[in-house]
Amino acid sequence: MTSTKSVWIAGLCIAALLPAAAAIAQDATVPPPAPQVAAPAACSRALLADFDPDKGDVFGHDVPVWGLDDGAAVMFQSGMTIDADGAPNAYNPDNTGLDDLSNAGEPGHWDGIVADRDGTPLVQGPDDPFPGFYVSQTALVDWTKERTDPTRYVDASKIPYIVLPGQLSRQIGARLGDFAVVFNMRNGYSAGAIFADIGTLGEGSVALADKLGIWSNAREGGTRGGILYLIYPGSGNRQPRAADDIASETDKLFQGWGGRDKLNSCATAQPLHNQVADKSLN
Repeated sequence: MTSTKSVWIAGLCIAALLPAAAAIAQDATVPPPAPQVAAPAACSRALLADFDPDKGDVFGHDVPVWGLDDGAAVMFQSGMTIDADGAPNAYNPDNTGLDDLSNAGEPGHWDGIVADRDGTPLVQGPDDPFPGFYVSQTALVDWTKERTDPTRYVDASKIPYIVLPGQLSRQIGARLGDFAVVFNMRNGYSAGAIFADIGTLGEGSVALADKLGIWSNAREGGTRGGILYLIYPGSGNRQPRAADDIASETDKLFQGWGGRDKLNSCATAQPLHNQVADKSLN
């Protein structure tokens, strides 16, 4: 037999549960609010030049060079040839270095090799990294070191760097030592780099090619297309930088500028979507 007190307590419990049950039922029938998705970062873009890479028909001609956000960044898409300049084992008299000796210039006019006043290439001594090899140079140098010191120059085998034509670098306001972020649109890899040498459009160091998953053989490697270059004029201090510094500085620049969303809105060809940051090799 149920007592009056027990019935009264059970009634209180049921009364207390009814509002909660009603709330649960209401929650089950009302869909949750849609997540807020940030709008893609806007990008202002202006064509600065149609620049010829001067690499023959396989690389194409008249590459569009875009100024982004009133000069905050510069973007172009090209292929990549491989530069070994600055590596202490780039060139030697037997032409068995990383790169073919013809790519360093010619007698009387050496570009990738340090020469004396008579035009004779300087050879590394017994205390240098690669005795018997020529001293290979880059346009960006460590001014605290002697001209004959192989470590004065940016080592292409260790430092990810890009090469720009002198005319174009002046036009876009890029100085030696400025930073860049480079994307391989074919495999999604990306890497930070430093502007370290003067040459042809669409050229990167051995180390940069390695980070981007590109065949880095300076004699036969490279790729004909699918490489997007994002350069930040005025971002450097005109000095060589360690690889770790380049990676951290370029990451801060890229994210502060707007990152992947901004780049997707600026890209002249196909959007990069999730490939930009997901496979970064920095």
